[in-house]
Amino acid sequence: MKKKITVNIDSTYKHLQLWNGIFNLTNTELKVLSSFIDVQNITKNSNMCSMENKKQVSRAIGIKDPNTLNNYIKKFKDKRVITKVSGNYVLNQLLDTNARSIEITINKI
Repeated sequence: MKKKITVNIDSTYKHLQLWNGIFNLTNTELKVLSSFIDVQNITKNSNMCSMENKKQVSRAIGIKDPNTLNNYIKKFKDKRVITKVSGNYVLNQLLDTNARSIEITINKI
């Protein structure tokens, strides 16, 4: 028996919440990561965690020192939310907000 479920997602934060069972992010981490993704979508910077992006994220979420975000970046790396590829931080493909659809198949053993 095949069952199809449609989930409407209207924000980056909600998209991250959908996958959070895998990554186990706190609400604050979800908020920070959501802001990083939104900023990167605007700046198109290949390095998600560039200083330019950190400055914009810190302004958006009300953190005075952008370097404070390094603590979150470390947590994101530890939880495999982001990885470093060729010197740039990139988002885990599961969290790509540009994906038009995602299909998950669960097989019973």
